[in-house]
Amino acid sequence: MNGGRDRLYLGVDAGATRCRARLRDFEGAVRAEAQGPAANAYVNFERAVEVARGVIEETLRAAGLSRDDTSCVQLGFGVAGVGSAAEAARFASHFAGFARVEVVNDAVAACVGAHGGKDGGLIVVGTGSAGAARVAGRDSVIGGRGFHLGDDGSAARLGLEAARAAMRAADGLGPESDLTKQIRARFDDDALRMVHWAATAKPGDYGELAPLACGAATKGDPVALSLVNQAAAAVAALVGAVERLGARRVAMVGGLGEALRPFLAAALDARLKAPLFDPTDGALAVAGGALPEPQT
Repeated sequence: MNGGRDRLYLGVDAGATRCRARLRDFEGAVRAEAQGPAANAYVNFERAVEVARGVIEETLRAAGLSRDDTSCVQLGFGVAGVGSAAEAARFASHFAGFARVEVVNDAVAACVGAHGGKDGGLIVVGTGSAGAARVAGRDSVIGGRGFHLGDDGSAARLGLEAARAAMRAADGLGPESDLTKQIRARFDDDALRMVHWAATAKPGDYGELAPLACGAATKGDPVALSLVNQAAAAVAALVGAVERLGARRVAMVGGLGEALRPFLAAALDARLKAPLFDPTDGALAVAGGALPEPQT
């Protein structure tokens, strides 16, 4: 196969929000890309496999390849909800016919992409939160235990605490502030309506309240400042945990992460680097694919 120069590399970021795929050639040039809906193996394993298969087939078609013409393609996955080698092997077993199939947790793939395939750590601070590291061939994931047991410092947790503060203020059990008033105004100052909303609210619903907290904190709102500083402390704890695993270069991604930067200690903020590549390229690198020189 011309010394391997005909080899292609397909990376799939099967995430909890969407599923993306990218095909690069031996030299790292992009041949095709595709995108589909969420593919979380923990929430619905069969659906995640189905979505990933569809995105892969769309990418191959865009590159002029068929699903039967994959013996030259090395396939790498970063899959939300994959937490063990057994789960990774189970997911990989649904994609026979490729030259190689590698499956890791999506946070690990994002970490690999953030450092261009080299060792490093990653802090994810979006709707949820987690830390990941790849050091000397060992992958580790810290946090990311879900809305009820983890995700400290995330938008969902910050939004939840902001909602709780608003309810405490309404009951005279906590201080009132512009933030607590803003949140209750979303429910027409109707505490019962807010209780009914909370009964079915998802992490993403709480996450929509996080920007209110960050915005109020920048204006000096005391309730918001307390909550946002707690979130920033949780991010600092994740960074410390990842660095103790041996990660020397640590990147941070996620919408709330950027919003929290002004509330991080200056020395900590300076240590957090921008990712070099996205999670899709991270999955591609997991399968052995070459990435181009990062843009500087």
